[in-house]
Amino acid sequence: MPDLSQIKELREATGCGISDCNKALTETHGDFEKAVDWLRKKGLSSASKKSSRTTSEGLVAVHINNNQATIIEVNSETDFVARNEKFQAFVSKIVQEAIAFDNDVEKFQKAKDEEVKNQIGVIGENIQIRRIASTKINQGVIVSYIHNAISPNMGKIGVLVSLESKADKSKTEELGKQIAMHIAASKPDALTIDKVDPAKLNRESEILKEQARASGKPESIIDKMIEGRIRKYYEEVVLLEQFFVMDDKVKIKDLVNNFSKENGETKITDFKLFILGDGISKKENNFAEEVASMTK
Repeated sequence: MPDLSQIKELREATGCGISDCNKALTETHGDFEKAVDWLRKKGLSSASKKSSRTTSEGLVAVHINNNQATIIEVNSETDFVARNEKFQAFVSKIVQEAIAFDNDVEKFQKAKDEEVKNQIGVIGENIQIRRIASTKINQGVIVSYIHNAISPNMGKIGVLVSLESKADKSKTEELGKQIAMHIAASKPDALTIDKVDPAKLNRESEILKEQARASGKPESIIDKMIEGRIRKYYEEVVLLEQFFVMDDKVKIKDLVNNFSKENGETKITDFKLFILGDGISKKENNFAEEVASMTK
């Protein structure tokens, strides 16, 4: 019998009803990923990835230093602390220091352990450095964007975009800012098709095949259907294949190509996207009451 927290997490991930989520978890013996696939194969959930991201508290912060930059997520227990000036000053300090640690979050956590403990003593809440990531360029610009910033360079969604470019710096920065805002809105998983996680692609293909076969069409037609749907999948999760949020007739790769023709060779080489609390489960006391009310 699935527990309430599993049902809640599955409902948030798929948008399906409680009874369907309960049945999916029962059928798959509590395996969350298989339960998501079970719902999708039954046509109950069409999302290729989570439509609702679990949130926790704290801050995402960015720091750019010439040709390199870093992004960091620091968690706290409450949003009240995230808005505390002492906490913000601490995050602002360590995001600048994180640039020297590249992507090694464990090494950074160890180096900052005493400082974190001191902050916990001062602020009175548990604090955790959850993750860091960095990016570099040779020539061009790195652009950052914070969605709904609550203090300079920090908020709940942070983006870094690296553009190798020979174009005018101010024009490249303007392009980078537009792309960074697009990333915050569209939340891509990969920069290019070849960077898509093979496991995710295989899983998606299997789900699409199951859905197509359920239509009863011949295998020859199913193959073409799968091909078209995989293209659609790439347009959802690959940055360069996505349609630009400010002009849905232009893909990001075309936006960059057009800019290159007019201003000089420019290429997106990397991006980082941190969404505060992404993947962290958070208990809500009223969910059990909601289930109880539905079973009466």
